[in-house]
Amino acid sequence: MFVDSHCHLDHLKLPDHQHRLDQELTRARTAGVSGFLCIGIDYDRFDLLLDIESRHADVWITIGEHPLADNLAGQGDRLRHFAAHPRIVAVGETGLDYHYAPAQAEVQRRSFAQHLAIAAELNKPVVVHSREAHRDTIDLIRAHGGAAGGVLHCFTDSWHMAREALDLGFYISISGIVTFANASALRDVVKRVPLDRLLIETDSPWLAPVPYRGKPNTPVFLPRVAETVADLQGISVAELGRATSQNFFKLFSKISEINK
Repeated sequence: MFVDSHCHLDHLKLPDHQHRLDQELTRARTAGVSGFLCIGIDYDRFDLLLDIESRHADVWITIGEHPLADNLAGQGDRLRHFAAHPRIVAVGETGLDYHYAPAQAEVQRRSFAQHLAIAAELNKPVVVHSREAHRDTIDLIRAHGGAAGGVLHCFTDSWHMAREALDLGFYISISGIVTFANASALRDVVKRVPLDRLLIETDSPWLAPVPYRGKPNTPVFLPRVAETVADLQGISVAELGRATSQNFFKLFSKISEINK
């Protein structure tokens, strides 16, 4: 029923990682999660990402560099090498984070532009992180984004930013933050995003939704996010699940090539 459009399965802190991860994915499937996009943010973990993907037909992978990564500059050739791999369905996580690293803004902008250009070159969508960087995020997408579009993941910004991203063909993905007590402004935005442009995610292992705050977040908790988003949209959870799953496979269309 649901697809977790953004999770970091390789970062889940599980003893005996491979066996326990298999168990955790089984639990999530039982809860109604039928697909998982595992977001790569570390080139050194690329083989681990491929291994996870190879063992689970409902797991797909991306690759990129998080804007808060070390040694962010000068990775273009390496990014292109990994992003061109036939099992990679999107470029990212990439983007801008001026909240935690405002002094690195220029380096982040160069890296983000590079990710966008390579995604456009490969005709793959881009997975975007943006925090306190509305104007630069939109301007760089407009300048360097490709026809494959992308998603603003874990969205927490204004309706104005959402509207600009939607106008550029992007999707908006909502995480467990939507359940937080202090997220009333985000809930107002979610009510306004067109259903055919919504995705849902956990951002596992971070940002567990209420009432699971303080626990490691896993895809098992995705239905809690879906319940809140469905309520805000004024539709059933089943309808929300169908729509966001259709949106997911439309955006990440490379999956259909992999699954042939």
